[in-house]
Amino acid sequence: MAFNRREARMRRQRRARKRIFGTDNKPRLSVFRSANHIYAQIIDDDSATTLAAASTLSPELKGVIKNAGNVESARKVGELIAKKAKEKGIEQVVFDRGGNLYHGRVQALAESAREAGLDF
Repeated sequence: MAFNRREARMRRQRRARKRIFGTDNKPRLSVFRSANHIYAQIIDDDSATTLAAASTLSPELKGVIKNAGNVESARKVGELIAKKAKEKGIEQVVFDRGGNLYHGRVQALAESAREAGLDF
């Protein structure tokens, strides 16, 4: 039984992580959402390496984002992670919402990454 929001999110994350696994051909796009920022990583679970990463704290988004905790900034992070993935030759990923609901900032990041060319 979950007693607080963090524990409930961790339980959902463990439950989903049983089925979601990133390979060399199709790495995992992992999303972490904090109160003020959003982070995205593309991970190859076979070799346990991060292939690409982007967040609202990324230098490329410095000056572009005014408020890092909103949907618009999540869209910018989604575009940036897709751009970095394309540069590394990554076309397809498995989406890992990290125990968060597919709503709001997480949904905005995923949809903008899809529009920018990532397939999942």
